[in-house]
Amino acid sequence: MSGVPTRGTVRIDIESCKGCDLCVAACPPGVLAMTTDRYNQRGYRYPELSAGCTGCNRCSQSCPDFVFEVWRLDAPVELPEGPVAESAVHRTVEPHKDEKH
Repeated sequence: MSGVPTRGTVRIDIESCKGCDLCVAACPPGVLAMTTDRYNQRGYRYPELSAGCTGCNRCSQSCPDFVFEVWRLDAPVELPEGPVAESAVHRTVEPHKDEKH
C-alpha cells in the first residue's frame, strides 16, 4: 500500500459549523482537525478531513450542528496523505431576514 487505507468518508457542511471541536475529540482515528487559518462565512473555524477515515459516524453523533454526512465504503481505498479536498462543502449563506421588523 502506497497511500493511507481509508474505509469511509464524510462530507462537511462547513458553513453550518460553529467550531466547537467536539468532532475532533470524538474521532477515533484522529483524521479530523480544525482549520487554523481558514474560516467559514460566519467567522468560525471548521473541521478538515484527512485520509484514514473509518466511517465510524462518531463525528456526526457528536456534532450539535449536524454538519456531517458519513459513508462507510464497501472496500478500503488508498488515499494520499493529507486533507481530502472534496469533503468540504462550500455554499453561500444568506443573512436571516426577519419580516416582522
